[in-house]
Amino acid sequence: MTDQQPIDVLAIDVLAAADLGDGDAHTVPAKLTGWSDAITVFRDGDTYYALDDTCPHEKASLGEGWLENGEIECPLHQSRFSLKTGAVTCLPATRNARTHKVEAIAGRLWLTPGQSPTDAG
Repeated sequence: MTDQQPIDVLAIDVLAAADLGDGDAHTVPAKLTGWSDAITVFRDGDTYYALDDTCPHEKASLGEGWLENGEIECPLHQSRFSLKTGAVTCLPATRNARTHKVEAIAGRLWLTPGQSPTDAG
């Protein structure tokens, strides 16, 4: 974590990093992100991830799923996705979940909708 502001002007201040406990999720509504879907921010250990909230298999909320071992499990049909890459790790889903850049800066979580974490910085 740094004390600087995010470089990307499209970043959204989501919440205080301390307010998202390990294993927890926080869903940001689409109307606040300007994105086509709500985006859920997850905390796994000391790392934060962001994925489209809607499961690409059957439209359930991934934010209501179970987080374990770096994966999120959909509550509807138990498809699993890598938090880091969005890749399907367990069927029945066959399409990956979209990931977004999220970073902790000065004690806040900043989300950049539409920017892949691998394309960041």
